[in-house]
Amino acid sequence: MRRVGYVSLGAAAVAAVASRLVAAATLPVDSVWGVSVERVAVTGLLVAAVVLATYGTYRVVGGWLTERAASKRRRHDLRNVLRLAFGLVGTVGLAGVVTEQWVGVLFSLGVVGFGVTFALQQPLFSLIGWVYIMVNRPYQVGDRVAIEESKGDVVEVDFLVTTLWEINGELVSSNQPSGRTITVPNSVVLSSHVKNFTQEEFPYVWNEIDIEVAYETDLAFAREAMIRVANGVVGEEMERNVERYRERLAETPVELEVQSRPTVNVEQEASWVKLRVRYLVHPRRGQRTKNELYERILAEFNEHPDRVKFPMSRNR
Repeated sequence: MRRVGYVSLGAAAVAAVASRLVAAATLPVDSVWGVSVERVAVTGLLVAAVVLATYGTYRVVGGWLTERAASKRRRHDLRNVLRLAFGLVGTVGLAGVVTEQWVGVLFSLGVVGFGVTFALQQPLFSLIGWVYIMVNRPYQVGDRVAIEESKGDVVEVDFLVTTLWEINGELVSSNQPSGRTITVPNSVVLSSHVKNFTQEEFPYVWNEIDIEVAYETDLAFAREAMIRVANGVVGEEMERNVERYRERLAETPVELEVQSRPTVNVEQEASWVKLRVRYLVHPRRGQRTKNELYERILAEFNEHPDRVKFPMSRNR
């Protein structure tokens, strides 16, 4: 109802201007400092009408579209696009009302825009970057990304900047939020690598954990134990998500063998053997899953000290 009220106010202002114009034809023209009072009043009413009508239409159209958006991400993008579109329309309308030269206003905007291109190159590149983000979707609100040396969750994509809720940084580690926000110019996207960890089509990544054991270890037993523990923690969920990954992979020319369950690789070091578990997980559960896997695997190993030995070197 409130949004409809803004449009009604705009219509009322337009009606008031029309009645004022009719009355102006029968009234004497007064002026102050050579400026017609009637003209100033009419122009003011027209300006108010344009502002109210533009804002009211924005609220009605924006409310109608955002209520039907499929997700918070779509609502965020729609609001930004509508703000830009109605802002441009309102600016042109105000300039035309004030100058009464609509063709001249459009021409002037073209000249001014040409000059702004040279004077404000970085903001312009950031605006172009925003258009690129909206069209090609390298990331969107809610994604976890790394842009240049900044890593975090995208909380807002504005016309000129992208705001991240920082992950890691100088304050914390292990992919945990630091509590800081990072502002990245959208122009960076046009010239830098963007890593997206939670794309909408497949929001999962492969993780690995390493456990070092002595050469005296029964490697076959240790590998079997690690796979058994990993299957208990992430096996079923991983199997479901790997099927999604294979469907996405089939749409590309890439041929790649993907395991449905966690695997263990063996790597020889100078003083010990490294066993590496590889599995699929959602990035936001990565550290929690690592903690659980470490605790369960080490508990399993400690129950069989005769079959699993740990390195004793001080160089570890």
